[in-house]
Parts: sequence; structure tokens; C-alpha cells
Amino acid sequence: MRILIANDDGYLAPGLAALVQACEGLGTVDVFAPERNASGTSNALTLHQPLTVHTATNGFRFVTGTPSDSVHLALTSGLIPKPDLVLSGINNGANMGDDTLYSGTVAAATEGYLFGVPAIAFSQVDKGWAHLDAAARVARRIVEHVLAQPPGPAPWLLNVNIPSVAECEQAPWVVTRLGRRHSSRPAIATTNPRGEPIYWIGPAGEARDEGAGTDFEVTRSGAVSITPLQVDMTDHAGLPRWRDWAGRA
Repeated sequence: MRILIANDDGYLAPGLAALVQACEGLGTVDVFAPERNASGTSNALTLHQPLTVHTATNGFRFVTGTPSDSVHLALTSGLIPKPDLVLSGINNGANMGDDTLYSGTVAAATEGYLFGVPAIAFSQVDKGWAHLDAAARVARRIVEHVLAQPPGPAPWLLNVNIPSVAECEQAPWVVTRLGRRHSSRPAIATTNPRGEPIYWIGPAGEARDEGAGTDFEVTRSGAVSITPLQVDMTDHAGLPRWRDWAGRA
């Protein structure tokens, strides 16, 4: 068994170290992670400048690029053999609902999935790394379970959100669907030291669909949310309507 571990908080993040430690004994672990925090970079690849791979004193490799760059290089550069499993995280904060479209944590796992490797993204619901050791033990159990009882033909892609409480190890696992958020709050306008206008992206909107079976609802109840994801964004239900529309051109 060979496991590739990445993240979006950077190679120095406590969540990455905790996930690596949690996987000890499961096989050979390779780490390819961004040099610095790359949250919110989604599936971006760096195409217009070269990337550099460095090795930290602990053996982690860190990449001057995005989470997707990190996994992409690990899978295509010849630096390591192809892994059997890609893990991403543990992220400092939730990745639920629409967040998954922007998440570098989910993107790193998705990059493995696109290359035909089963992948799991792990996040803690709250920021701050509270009870990270317990969350890491939950991640270990989930990895052990998918290795012992694969959920289906490979590849598959899972998005896991773990409550940031000491009791998360006793929490049930619930398979969920993604909820939805309201639109982001307005951009925050300010000025730089020269008096020029600058803008910060506003905070994420509040949950709009947090009904039964959503990742929002399940984690709020204290359970671990496991959401199977897919990359196909086709509006399959709407295809007949669009074909009729095109036929009337």
C-alpha cells in the first residue's frame, strides 16, 4: 500500500502532520503539499511559470504551487511510484456545501481521483485545530475501513467533515449530500498604505439548504459527514429540455 498525502494549508500545517502520523503502519506514505497556505484555490494548476519541489527536514516534499499542482506533480513527475490512495487534509475548517467548489483540500483529493486513484478529503468543522488528535484517529478509522471494505469500484472520491470535539471518535458516520450556501457577503473595500482602493473577498454566505441529510445538518448534530463526490457537472435532468431548446433554433 502506498498513500499520497496533500493539503491546502501548507506543508507546515498541524493538520497535515496529524494525518501523516495517523497513517503510520498502513503503508508507505509520501507527502506533497503546497509551500504556503493555498486555501480557496480550487482545482487551479500553475501553467505559466515553473514549479519547484523541495524536501523538508521531516521528509515532506513541498511545492511552489497549488494543492492540485502538488498532487499532479506527485502523479506525473516520476518522483514517486503511483499511489493506491490519495488523502488530503486535515483541513483547518469545514469544507461543506458550495465550499467544495473552492476548496483546495477537496481539489487535491479530486486531482488523485481524476488520475484514477481513490481519494478522501478530510476537514475539521471548526477552525483552530481543537481536538485534532481525535479527528486524526477518526480519519485513520475511515481509511482502515475503506481499505478493508472498499465502497465500490475505484476510483471514488469522498469528502469527510469531522466535528471539532473530543467525542468525535464516538460519533456515528453518516453518508450525506452537499448542502447549499447563500451568496457570499459583499467584498470588503479598504485602502493600501498609498491610499489606493483594495478589496478583500467577503465571508462565505450562511447555509441556505441545511436540511435533513445534508453535510451541514449532520455535522451540526455531532456526527461525521461522509459525502461521495463526482466530477461530472452535466445537468442530466435538464438535458431533454436543452435538446428541445436547441432543436427550435
